[in-house]
Amino acid sequence: MLIAQLSDPHVRPKGVLYQGVVDSNALLGEAIDHVVGMDRRPDLVLFTGDLVDGGQPEEYAALREILVGLPIPYLVIPGNHDDRENLRKAFSDHEYLPRHGPLHYCVDDYPVRIIGLDSTVPGMHHGHVGPEGLDWLAGTLAQDENKPTLLMLHHPPFVSGIPYMDEYRYFEEGGLRAVIERFDNVEMVLCGHVHRSMLKRWANTVVCACPSTATEIDLRLLTSAEPASHVGPRACMLHLWNERDGLVSHTSQIGHFEGPYPFA
Repeated sequence: MLIAQLSDPHVRPKGVLYQGVVDSNALLGEAIDHVVGMDRRPDLVLFTGDLVDGGQPEEYAALREILVGLPIPYLVIPGNHDDRENLRKAFSDHEYLPRHGPLHYCVDDYPVRIIGLDSTVPGMHHGHVGPEGLDWLAGTLAQDENKPTLLMLHHPPFVSGIPYMDEYRYFEEGGLRAVIERFDNVEMVLCGHVHRSMLKRWANTVVCACPSTATEIDLRLLTSAEPASHVGPRACMLHLWNERDGLVSHTSQIGHFEGPYPFA
């Protein structure tokens, strides 16, 4: 099974630039073309949050129009820039999304089970899952303790070292860690939010953060660093699963580059 992960497209209303700088809608379209044009087309696409920038209905309408160009099944979770209820309405045809409350769900139709966990806190930018959500996650994982599982949540549950991003990280990660550590079949936790690729060993598994299809947040590690981002490099993640070798993940750069050249 091949799974593509796209994150943080920050779609805006038609004709509006993201941060007044880039056409994030067009960049998402390019990312979709990139995924569809791969030599092996993915079986599933996962969107790990911040689907739109302001949580507005017109943004979700623009997003759904762009996603018409994606002929591959896809799953979504919200990020801190999304509005939970507007997202739910915009994706009312996605039957895996619950009709009420946080957008936690489990899709068990593939060789790899996909669990979506809603880490958004309405009106805030940091991430958190309360006791009810953690109980739901524990019960869902316990339904099958052997099937390989990917867990999606928007906010990485660790300190990245980028000070202006860590102000909005997943806080109080101990509860989530305690749940996941009980199960050996969580292959990876897939996140967005940080607009960069990051990896960390955590809770007896690996957390993988995906770059944004829009802009890249700068890697600035001084405690005095000022927030900054650049246009590119943009990328998506590819997660390849088979029973013999397990899961391997690749970063796939989006764009046109010189080549191909003979391999030696």
